[in-house]
Formats: sequence, structure tokens, C-alpha cells
Amino acid sequence: MAFGRDTPSAVGHGASEKTYTYDTGDKANFRSNDEESPASNSPPDDYNVIQGDTAGDIQDMLRLGKKQEFKRNFNILSTLGFISIYMATWEFVLVSLAAGLINGGFGGLFWTFVGTVTCYSTVVLSLAEMESMAPTSGGQYHWVSEFAPPSCQKFLSYSAGWMSTLGWLASVASSVFVCSTLIQSLVEISDAEFVFPNWQYTLISIAFLVVTIVFNTWGAGVLPMIETVSLFGHILGFIVTIVPLWVMCPKNSATDVFTVFVDSGGWGNVGTACLVTQVSVLYCNLGSDSACHISEEVEDASLTVPRAMWWSFLMNVVMGIAALITMLFCIGSLDDAMNAEVPYIQLFINSGSNALAYVLTILLFLLIFSGNITALATTSREVFAFSRDRGFPFSHWLSKIEKKRLVPFNAVYATAFWSAVLCLINLGSTTAFNIIISLTLLALLSTYMLSIGCVCLKRLRGERLPKARWSLGRYGLPINFFAFCYCGFAIVFSCFPSTLPVDTSTANWAPAVWGGVLLLSAITYLLHGKRHFTAPVVFVAGMRVGGLQEAG
Repeated sequence: MAFGRDTPSAVGHGASEKTYTYDTGDKANFRSNDEESPASNSPPDDYNVIQGDTAGDIQDMLRLGKKQEFKRNFNILSTLGFISIYMATWEFVLVSLAAGLINGGFGGLFWTFVGTVTCYSTVVLSLAEMESMAPTSGGQYHWVSEFAPPSCQKFLSYSAGWMSTLGWLASVASSVFVCSTLIQSLVEISDAEFVFPNWQYTLISIAFLVVTIVFNTWGAGVLPMIETVSLFGHILGFIVTIVPLWVMCPKNSATDVFTVFVDSGGWGNVGTACLVTQVSVLYCNLGSDSACHISEEVEDASLTVPRAMWWSFLMNVVMGIAALITMLFCIGSLDDAMNAEVPYIQLFINSGSNALAYVLTILLFLLIFSGNITALATTSREVFAFSRDRGFPFSHWLSKIEKKRLVPFNAVYATAFWSAVLCLINLGSTTAFNIIISLTLLALLSTYMLSIGCVCLKRLRGERLPKARWSLGRYGLPINFFAFCYCGFAIVFSCFPSTLPVDTSTANWAPAVWGGVLLLSAITYLLHGKRHFTAPVVFVAGMRVGGLQEAG
């Protein structure tokens, strides 16, 4: 790959600047265009080698035109933990998926889960391959910039950056809100009538945010260790939860669990009801791409991250299916489950032991709170990367790295602040807050669809793609095409209300908010982005000595 093509935003001044090529292999072999300079296994002098850099990481960062500013202190185990504890599939199956029983019943929910994760696996595969091609904290907005047609690269990349940020901000807000509901559930075990007023919910959520900030700033040095511990907690917590439920709870019949389908949502047919339920299933399986945004902190990222994405997805799906089967067999009758105020508390109390219910609820709280740490880390790195390319106002401040810990403190603070603003919406209306957090799915799916569509188009046109050490090979095009179509299909049903008929209080307003943010991003592009935003592809296309992009 050649560094030094004349790209105004990426190069320095002067007509005789040195350019570099490098050959890939076990070691980087850098060759200068200066005939007097021999080939070297060392990167150019302006490359900032930091702890944990491998030859592959240096090659990737040079190709991407980015300056290494983070310590690479995540290995395969801590990266697996980072993804797995954010996905928390089995935890969210218990905490949130029972609400999907109204559309499909026991059998509908089970088979919809199996079908949805099978289809969604193509999305994870596609994202993992793109991560191997371009392992950068920018994730989807970078991939769109690099793979989109030149005529629309800049605008599509800018829009993807805004959508990705919105999705992850909503994810942070929803995670701390779920922790607040778990605190309420602990009280409800002994007092079923207890309800927090909205202002208490909001204050508790913000308190969790503040604690999460500490882990992502001053405690950032131990973050890989926390993620590794969380991985083992995620696995052991699964065993500790399902074993006593199978032993102590009365069981529904296999016929009820696997063959009974209902349409209690008013759709008129079970098929549509199940398709609406897939939205809840997707929410339980989101997050495989979280590690993409810490790519610049992972050793040998172009191989480690995609491997961790795929294997953590498979592990979470298997545990999610097992947790779902446990819930469906042990929760009691379908009517009781649908009428329960908090279905997972109904499941735990069905064991006949309030003490067990307390223990399992506390366990869920600890694991989901660990996922909050991951969510804030992921979002802050995405904000940092987009600001590094001057995608936001005040980008210079947002992209600063704290020199001692090599962490983007300002991006962490800004992420927490805007997540807290989303939490404040709950003061006025719980419905409005739920609409905001449902944007997580719409916003992230739209970035998946956009980035996968761009790489799919390049394959259809026979255009060259960057080398991927974790490659889909000859199956890349069909997998990408199916993933692109499925994202569009899922987006359509993400716009549906949960039940019919619909009024202003039960309508799904998330599409309107999503459309409003798309409009806002277009306006911001015209006012700010068109002049200031530097599409990442500019740096990929060419780089001269002294031109490696620094934050800000």
C-alpha cells in the first residue's frame, strides 16, 4: 500500500515528502521511496509505537492513517468479556424478553428467537470481516467512508457517525435504566405494590452513570481485568441461575412450550405477531460490534476482535436459548406470565423461595451493571474517533487523550452527560424515555445496513477490498447480501407498535425521533460537517511522513 497520494487533508506541505509502502507478512517490511533508504522492519519515525503494538497492528494503523494513541492492553480473553458482558443475552432474555410473550406465546417466542439469531448471525459475520479489514475505533462510519461510492462517501460516513453515536448513547441510557428497574424489583419481591416515582428512577440511573464514569477514567487501567472477571461471572452466573430454577420450579409441558402459539397483540395472525417479537429478540443479542470501538486498544486487533465478535455471539446465543427454555418451562402458565408486572420476578418466585429470588436478582443486577461499564467505554471511543475526524462541534476537546492513562477522558464525560440528558426525559414521561431507548435498535441497525451495503456493492462491482485476516472468502457476497436485506427487514418491524389498536400513548414514536435525528445530521452536515469533517478514507488513500492523523 502506498502512502503519499496527494490528498489535501492528509498530507503535509512540500513537493518532495517521503512516501512508504509496506509488505504484509509475519513482520512489517517498510520500504521508502527514497532509494538511499533500505527496507526496514521498523515503522516510519513518525509512528508512535505504544505498549502492545504488534507488527499487524502497526501495519493496520499506517494503512488507516491513524496515530496510535492507546495502550493495547486487551487480549482475546478480555475482548471476549468486553463483548459478552455487554450483550448479556441470557440476562436480558430473563429481564426483558418475557414482554414478547404477548406476540406469539411460548412457542412463538422460542421459534422466533431461533429464527432471528440465525438470520442476525449473517450481520455479525459481515461486521467481523469489515473489522478485520479496518480495525479502527470508528467502526461503521469508517467502513462506510472507505467502502461507499466516492460520490457519497463523505455524507454517508457523516450520517453513519451520527447514527452510531445516537444508538450507543441510547444504549448507555437504557442500561442504567435497567439497573434502576432491578433495584425496584428487589423491593417488589416482598412488596408487590412498591413503585419508584419517576424522579427517583432518574436519580438512581444518573448515580449509576457517575459510578460507571469512575471505571472508565481513573479506573481505566484495570478495565481489561474487569472485563475478564465479567466474562467468568457471565458464565458462572448463568449456571447459578438456571440450575436451581430447573430443580425447584414446577414445569410447563413441552407441548405448551414448543407448540402453543398465540396472538394477543391484536395483529390478526400469529405470523405477524412473531415478526413483531423479533425486535425484542434482537435487543437481547445486540452488541457484537462493541469491541470494534476499542480496536485500537486490542493486541493484534485485525484478528483478535473479529474472532471475539463471532465466538462471543455464538456463546451468548447458546446461553440465551438455554435461558429462554428455562424461563418458558419454569415461569408458570402463559396467562400468569403475561399478566405479571415483572415477569422475571414471577419466574424467580415460582421457585417457592424468596431468598433465591433475592440472590438471582442481585446477580442479574451485578452482571448488567458490568455491561454498563462496557457500554460507556464503547460509546466514548466512538465519540473520540468521530471527533478525531472532526465530526462533532468541539471536536478538538472531545478527541483529547489524557496523557497518563491514555484514555479519552473528555469523550467519557460528554458521553455520560448526554446519556444523563436522555435519562432526564423519564422525569416527564416514561413512555417518552422508552421511545428514546428503543432508538438503540433503529440507529444501530441503520449503520449496519449502510456499512454492509457498501461492502456488498464493492463485491458486486468486482472492486478490490482491503485484506482481511478473518475473511468470509467466497461466501462473503451471499452473506453480505442476506445481512443487508435482513437489516432492512428488521428496521421495518422496529417501526411497528407492540400491539393493536394504537393510540397516542401506545404508538411507537421511535421512527419519528429516528427520522428527526437523520434530519438533524443532514442539517449539521451542511452547517458544520461539510466544511470541517474529514472522511476517514482521505487518510487511507495516502499518507506522507508527518501526516499521520492525531486526535483533534
